[in-house]
Amino acid sequence: MFKQAKSIFFWTLLYKFRRRLSFVAILLSVVLLSQWIYSDIVEYLTLTKNTQYLNIVLPIKWLVIFFNIALSAYLILSLFKGEKREAVKENIEQKSNLEITSREKEFMSRKIRTEAEILLDKN
Repeated sequence: MFKQAKSIFFWTLLYKFRRRLSFVAILLSVVLLSQWIYSDIVEYLTLTKNTQYLNIVLPIKWLVIFFNIALSAYLILSLFKGEKREAVKENIEQKSNLEITSREKEFMSRKIRTEAEILLDKN
């Protein structure tokens, strides 16, 4: 029974966040493939005797790796923050759909006097 509940929970989360999780999987696959791409570029540069570009290729490889890992971590960590924002937005929309009573309209149009104006009126 517990295994079934755990499985249902896992698959519903996977279905709910499928777009974001597939994007994370693509980013992580780029990280894994970056070593293969880097070795291919190094081999090409050595064959064409353009080794002066090797000092540019290595930092670019690591920038791609760190950027993809950081973006993946951010997307995974912010996975559940979108639900809170949507819930707040729905709550605001529900409140805006309510009609304002005449008493509330009267208070909204009433001029608010400051304490100084009240004191001046007493004198």
